[in-house]
Amino acid sequence: MKFILPLLILPALAFASSHGTNYDIVERTLNFLLFFGILIYFIAKPLKQMYLDRINKIASKLKSIEEKLNSSKSQKDEAIKKVEEAKINAASLIETAQKEALNLAQKVKKDTEQDIINIEKSFKEQKEFEERKMTKSVVNEILNEIFANDSLKIDQKELVNIVLKKVS
Repeated sequence: MKFILPLLILPALAFASSHGTNYDIVERTLNFLLFFGILIYFIAKPLKQMYLDRINKIASKLKSIEEKLNSSKSQKDEAIKKVEEAKINAASLIETAQKEALNLAQKVKKDTEQDIINIEKSFKEQKEFEERKMTKSVVNEILNEIFANDSLKIDQKELVNIVLKKVS
């Protein structure tokens, strides 16, 4: 109201003072100002509302972008944490694998040494068996020769001496 009242009174004051010159520039200017004032009066609220709506729309978009940015940051932080956990797990797995490999190598070495000992023992036993077999064979052969030959008569002591000589 404060703005409208002076605008309504202004044209009356302008017409009240006439100097004798008939220039209508003053009246036209006053009419333009009056028209502009009325135009602002009626259009100001919708323009102001459009301006506020535009500000609110920009603010909501900015808020949405900030939320997305915060979400992206939190996802990035989570991904970084997962990467760090994966690195720690990988280091732990490598350490465990190295320990298992060392234990496995020691077990294989121990088993191999035991197998070698068993093979050597088996070889010695087989060797002793073959020696006994050979001794029996030689003794059997000598006895067959002695008993096949009736012309040779040997007493028991001599037979044992002969066998012992053949065996050694």
